[in-house]
Amino acid sequence: MSIVIMVVGSRGDIQPYVALGKRLKQDGHRIRIATHDAFRQFVIDEGLEFFDIGGNPVDLMSYMVRNPGMIPGMVTLTNGDLKKKKAMLKESCYAPSRGTKGPFVVDAIISNPPGFAHVHCAEALGIPLQMSFSRISRCPTTAFPHPLVNITNSDANTGLTNYLTYYMADLLTWKGLGSHINKLRKRVLNLEALDVRTGPSILEDLKIPWTYCMSPALVPSPEDWQNHIDVVGFYFLNLATKYEPSSDLVAFLNAGDTPIYIGFGSIVVDNPHALTKLIFEATANAGVRALVSAGWGGLGGIDIPPHIFILESVPHDWLFDNERVSAVVHHGGAGTTAIGLAKGRPTVVVPFFGDQRFWGTMVHRTGAGPKPIPHKKLTIAKLSDAIKYALSATAKEAAQKNSIEKGVQSFYKHLPLLNMRCDLCPSRLAVWWSTKHCLKLSTLAAQTLEKAGLVEMRELELHRT
Repeated sequence: MSIVIMVVGSRGDIQPYVALGKRLKQDGHRIRIATHDAFRQFVIDEGLEFFDIGGNPVDLMSYMVRNPGMIPGMVTLTNGDLKKKKAMLKESCYAPSRGTKGPFVVDAIISNPPGFAHVHCAEALGIPLQMSFSRISRCPTTAFPHPLVNITNSDANTGLTNYLTYYMADLLTWKGLGSHINKLRKRVLNLEALDVRTGPSILEDLKIPWTYCMSPALVPSPEDWQNHIDVVGFYFLNLATKYEPSSDLVAFLNAGDTPIYIGFGSIVVDNPHALTKLIFEATANAGVRALVSAGWGGLGGIDIPPHIFILESVPHDWLFDNERVSAVVHHGGAGTTAIGLAKGRPTVVVPFFGDQRFWGTMVHRTGAGPKPIPHKKLTIAKLSDAIKYALSATAKEAAQKNSIEKGVQSFYKHLPLLNMRCDLCPSRLAVWWSTKHCLKLSTLAAQTLEKAGLVEMRELELHRT
């Protein structure tokens, strides 16, 4: 099959889907990653096709830090990229990739929720869609509320309140994006418009299959989720085997006690110098050495004390392995949280926006770290105390196993294979439908029958799965 994976977000959002794409490619599928141009070389270096959908993830992260209550997806509307993304997400299903030969005609779509065109492109093309997310649930449940909806008072019981928060989030998103989605459906995809009754809950109403690549140890699958929703664990991309550390980094690691790691990944902070100074003083107070990742926030830039080493880009699966660091402090991104726990690293979460606080809370519940410290409330004393807790024996918890294989099987499980197979050549995908013969036909079968004078191509219709 030719599969397009639509992903909108930061490096931490893209990386799990690259891992998934590589595994699907091993099964003989053609994989295209449709995402931001900033990740072009990363995707190509991993042996997958790339398609640019526009948008600057650095601007996205900066905006989200300044507006932490904004629902992801609404940012697309406010930053002016929506018109371009609408066209590019559609074109990712059929347009040739730069640097590749031959046409691309998609047979199935995998997408994360912010790639909002997913279900509409799948409907227009009549192909299967698999939703996948490395962050917390977008599927309604009574077990916990939507991570971006904060209800302080409710007359309903807790379960019902939790359930309704998902519809509140969908309604708010539809209020901002609904008119633009309908323009995409009517003007670009030739589909009927949706309204407030059908638009917000379209994924739930159609029972589109979901695969959550998050740790079931942190977030067990709720009992009220039906069998079209799977929780399989995080998808890890093995980058450690290709990495060679610099001599300066090796020297620092060998020069004293095991350091901790501090980094906020793709987060763009307003005052990197102030945050850098706070980190330096907190680690000195805690009596620890630290590897501090510069990240997109630009940490560093001031005099570096001897107990600090400023990192550039280092694969977490290498850095967090083999006891190279004793604990990790980060923003609570799903990917960083997962790899830290998978390597058995106690974790301190300093959330900035979105579901990061949720992950910090889940880490704390397992005992693998202290309560999350929102970045606006971060002080030298609080960070120092949190580091000391993370280094305690209580915080050293076991973590999850790699679960990418379960993600691949989840994708296969939800494919409508009976409706996708050619009736005459079951090993091939059906492309055409013959009303006269009531047959689903692959391209090869249709051409063979036409040459034999048994069908006429003009009588065939495109088959919709």
